Amino acid sequence: MISFSNVVVRYPGASTRALDGVSFDAHESQVTAVAGPNGSGKSTLVRALLKRQPLEAGSIAVDGADVRSLSQQEIARRVAVAPQREELSFPMHVAEYVALGRYPRLGLWRSATAPDHAAVDSAMQRAGVVEFASRRTDELSGGEWQRVRIARALAQEARALVLDEPTTFLDLSHEMALFELLHALAHDGMAVLLVSHQLNLVARFASTVILLDHGKVVASGAPETVMQASLLEQVYQWPLVITRDPAVGAPALVPLRKRSSSSYLP
Repeated sequence: MISFSNVVVRYPGASTRALDGVSFDAHESQVTAVAGPNGSGKSTLVRALLKRQPLEAGSIAVDGADVRSLSQQEIARRVAVAPQREELSFPMHVAEYVALGRYPRLGLWRSATAPDHAAVDSAMQRAGVVEFASRRTDELSGGEWQRVRIARALAQEARALVLDEPTTFLDLSHEMALFELLHALAHDGMAVLLVSHQLNLVARFASTVILLDHGKVVASGAPETVMQASLLEQVYQWPLVITRDPAVGAPALVPLRKRSSSSYLP
């Protein structure tokens, strides 16, 4: 559904590439997770997908079409995106904000119809934000705002969903609820591409993990393949062990103390 092929991105003035020959596919009916340390290129992948950062080389395709040949509205019909950062110019009611997800389907002039209202209601229900419908966006907590943004993405009714660090500001129960939602969406046939630091949750729910380091794919495959202690220690520059999640048997990362170090930073 979403295919990155030898993607190279370099920011203006940078001496190194932000993405250096990245290739992988995010398939329908699967959760594909992109992980890696800060600065590894995870968010750049999303920016490149949305054409907010030009490619130096390679290509990105959505449902077989090169994104460079698609308008922003055409991309939004195929892929719903919840970016890492988003600030509104002015506050609005939550229901109105979620309804903005219908814009790729409606355009500027067509009025919302019953199916559009139903899509908004369903998105709010699935994201668990119905109780916020009449509140203004500037009255929401960080976690509430995150869930509302996901509801807007779901309202687009695209075949693929891309999320950049969606669990930021979410507490434990809402983190789990979100990952359960993403798993359910994939089960229903959607391609879910997730950028996340939450390796233990990723290991529970993702079919495929793409591990980035300095703009390159250093490992990809099932969580059991990628979550190897020797590999993750090298990438994250921190001692750790890999054990087993007692609930589901997935690999689980446990960081260790650096008792002999006088510095808290690697």
